[in-house]
Amino acid sequence: MNEPMSTANRGIGRMPFQKYRRFQPVDLPNRQWPSRVIERAPRWCSVDLRDGNQALIDPMNVDEKLRMFELLLEVGFAEIEVGFPAASQPDFDFIRRIIDEDRIPDGVAIQILCQAREELIARSVEALQGAKKVIFHLYNSTSELQRRVVFNMDRTGIINLALEGTRLVKQGLSSFNADVTFEYSPESFTGTELDFAVDVCTAVAEAWGATPQRKMIVNLPSTVEMATPNIYADQIEWFVTHFPKRDSAVISLHTHNDRGTGIAATELALMAGADRVEGTLFGNGERTGNCDLVTMAMNMFSQGVDPELDFRRMPEVRSTVETINKLPVHQRHPYAGELVFTAFSGSHQDAIRKGMARVDLSQWEVPYLPIDPADVGSSYKETVRVNSQSGKGGIGFILEEIFGITLPREMLVEFSGVVQKLTERLDREVKNDEILQALMDEYVVDSGPYRLLNFDLLSGRQADQRVVAQIEVSESRVTIDGEGSGPIEAFVNGLVDTLNEPVNILEYHEHSLDEGKDAKAICLLAINEAGGGRCYGIGVSRNTITASFGAIVSAMNRRWRAR
Repeated sequence: MNEPMSTANRGIGRMPFQKYRRFQPVDLPNRQWPSRVIERAPRWCSVDLRDGNQALIDPMNVDEKLRMFELLLEVGFAEIEVGFPAASQPDFDFIRRIIDEDRIPDGVAIQILCQAREELIARSVEALQGAKKVIFHLYNSTSELQRRVVFNMDRTGIINLALEGTRLVKQGLSSFNADVTFEYSPESFTGTELDFAVDVCTAVAEAWGATPQRKMIVNLPSTVEMATPNIYADQIEWFVTHFPKRDSAVISLHTHNDRGTGIAATELALMAGADRVEGTLFGNGERTGNCDLVTMAMNMFSQGVDPELDFRRMPEVRSTVETINKLPVHQRHPYAGELVFTAFSGSHQDAIRKGMARVDLSQWEVPYLPIDPADVGSSYKETVRVNSQSGKGGIGFILEEIFGITLPREMLVEFSGVVQKLTERLDREVKNDEILQALMDEYVVDSGPYRLLNFDLLSGRQADQRVVAQIEVSESRVTIDGEGSGPIEAFVNGLVDTLNEPVNILEYHEHSLDEGKDAKAICLLAINEAGGGRCYGIGVSRNTITASFGAIVSAMNRRWRAR
């Protein structure tokens, strides 16, 4: 037996994984967070106007910032980071505009970010004059890497930098006539030794004068995501259990998505004891992005927890953010993407169709749909689309939900083969209208060899109803005359007597294609096939009797073609 070829033998190069060091786990043998669940929404803070904005190819102008601010208020954010006024004139101008024009609702806090430098703090205080409710967010980097490479400082130097910044903020805000909350971030917290993170945050909390009655915000950012989400949760739990000023602080999270697990890290860190979350709509932010607050909130919603944010008009939220950010939201983005509630797979479509037929809207349980699409402004009618991977379930779902047409199972199985060939011929998804047209093209057959020209309904001589009709048979005109208990039976009896064709109606279904006075009736029926099978036909007309006669003629033509 031949041995499998090694990587080297296959000529594939190796990536230089030796360059990178594995992140060391936290020594936390009695961790509690794995057994906890998220039972309520955290305090939310949007940083779209600052962290999100600085990550854009074309940053927002003042008008675009205003539209984003209004959207964030509509969604329900009570804390919004509105910019970095000391570093950007547009940020400064925008903050002045929303203050001067009284655009900040009562109870909403605007947050600004500022580095620990005197001139920047003074400029930030100037930008905030006249605001009623303010969060002043001060930060400096504390990680071992930044201390060594960027600042060339030891731990004492970093603590002194944080304390000087805190002193300057306190001094600058001393005469400030507003409800002020102080927020401090040890930037690059995930790369900071935990004991040092506790030391610097404790020193800042004491310098600010944080108390249980006047809490500050301690924001612990995953500025760069460096390890698996459980490590971040361990770091948060270690911090909150060792931080002596825990009762005087709101513990806040600010994750990035470098490893693609920013949302998971935030969820686990909430379980580990955090109170507050900073992030952006759809995760726009530096590098791979920030924590996506839409997904975070909707994950809670899907577990029966009130997210305290309103995404009932998700398509409108998505469209507005795309327009302002000039970045598309991916079609597969959780809860919000154009295709997230769409099934192409035949087995998925069949399960959704059956689930929707039985769903109790007070307790959502539908296979493959974790939430009701209607809850976020979508429609369950859009959950199924048909391509070459689809089956009869999806086709049946579309015909029923979009057009109100229910095909008998045997007819649906037969028609799914027609649609399968259509998708393969077109080499793409088949649109809803194309499915309906394919149904008509296959089953409405009013030429060759039979065609209904006209008919009259008369009173029967020996039965309730009499039908006299003109039928074209292979380009010859034939008059049929039949009686029966109703018009359909009379028409069939006339066909059998005149044409000597065996016609037995085995199934009959009637639907309305439209609503109102111009509504069309669609009739689907099956007649007997040679050998005991069924042959289906469809008739469409504003007159139900005409539709029924058309369906019979269509079925006869299809039966003749199949011979």
